Order: sequence, then structure tokens, then C-alpha cells
Amino acid sequence: MHATARIRRFAGAIAKRSLSAVRRPVAKLLHASGAHYCPVCGSNVRRFRPFGYPRRENARCPVCGSLERHRFHWLFLTRQTNLFDGSRRRMLHVAPEESLSAVFRGIDNLDYLSVDLNDPAAMVRMDITNINYPDEHFSVIYCSHVLEHIPDDRKAIAELSRVLHRDGWALIQVPITAERTYEDFSIVDPKERKKHFGQEDHVRRCGPDYVERIRSGGFEVQVLDATDVATDAECATMALEVGAPIFYCRKR
Repeated sequence: MHATARIRRFAGAIAKRSLSAVRRPVAKLLHASGAHYCPVCGSNVRRFRPFGYPRRENARCPVCGSLERHRFHWLFLTRQTNLFDGSRRRMLHVAPEESLSAVFRGIDNLDYLSVDLNDPAAMVRMDITNINYPDEHFSVIYCSHVLEHIPDDRKAIAELSRVLHRDGWALIQVPITAERTYEDFSIVDPKERKKHFGQEDHVRRCGPDYVERIRSGGFEVQVLDATDVATDAECATMALEVGAPIFYCRKR
């Protein structure tokens, strides 16, 4: 990409982030009461907004933009990890979601780094099949809904394992949309990919067996659902993603 185009994209991303910072407190006031609660931004809202295709009616926070999975992840991070104990940590955030990245950047004890191959809002442009950092450099890795986009996902998993500190942990999630993981690298047309994998930029459908691929990359994995970190009432109030597990990983 031409340098001028890169600068324009980066400037656009910064402007979008700045505008979001202004809009968020206004949105929080407009949605200051309601039966639903977003733990990411601490907002009580009347309802979550529709999102996605197929359309999910109770999905996106109108204040911070978090989706069901982000609220689930946030509860897990706050309730079952050491992310907020005040210790100094290096965190790698792959394909940063705006709602969570904004919060992570504000945690004083985190040396935070966001990376993405294409998103100009990320701090560093990087292909995670070739992470340009030393072994055991990061003590926390957050990688959600990324690996289903990467043809050589095994190499990406091995790289994530390589740069994770032996005392660290990673939160990894992929969408589980099949009984068994299915991929066909001869399918390259975006329309065909959408037909086979559910999205134009996906290269596979992941099944529950995908956990074995992560384990084979050098991780010990604990599989957790939203009901493992929240009550049924909380899952309803926060519209958490139930039945879509996360992989809590430590270096083997």
C-alpha cells in the first residue's frame, strides 16, 4: 500500500477512536436505565442492539459496542484470571476489538500491544504466523475470532505458544459452527467461502475438536462456557454468549 494511503487509513482510525471516546459517555447517559447490563463499560441499558447475519436481536452494547462474546470474556478475565492483580505484565491483543482495547489500554500494570495484519487501528502491523518478538515475551495473550481466518493456523498457534511466558496464559476463541472442523484450501472465491465457511474471509468451520489443534500447538487447554463464570440470571441480563466456549491456555 502506498505510504499516503497508509497514513490516511491510520488517521481515519485515530479519528474514529477519538469520536468513539466522545460518543460513549453521551450514549451511556441516553441508555442510563434498563434491564440489561454491560460489564465491559458498566452501563445499564434498556436493550442490546441487533447485530450480525443471521441477525441476533440482543447482541451489541449501544454504549461501547461489545458483543455477547466480549461480555463473556470480560467476566472471565475479571473473575477467573490475575489480569487485574496489579502485577506488571506484557499483553498481546490480536485483532483488537475497540470495546476491549480501550479498556486494556487504560490498565496501568499492562504493557499493552495490539497487532493486526490489516487493521490500521492496531498498534503494530503483524502476521501472527511470524510474531516478531522473542520466546516467552508475553504473559497474557488475547486472541478471539482470529484463527478461523488464517490458512496456516497451526503455525499461528505454535507462534502464540512460543511467545507466551511459561507462567502466563492465553484466552483463545474461535466460532464453533460445525460438528467437526472442516477446511478446504482449494476454495478461494469469497462467495464460495461464505457458502462453505459462513463468512467470505473465513477459511474453515471449527468444531469442538478444534481444541485438539490448539493442544497440539503446545498448550494445555481448559474449555469454559459462559455458565462456568456467570449465573443463569447474569447470562440473561448481560446477554452472554452461551454454548460458545473459550479456550483458557497455558504453556505445556
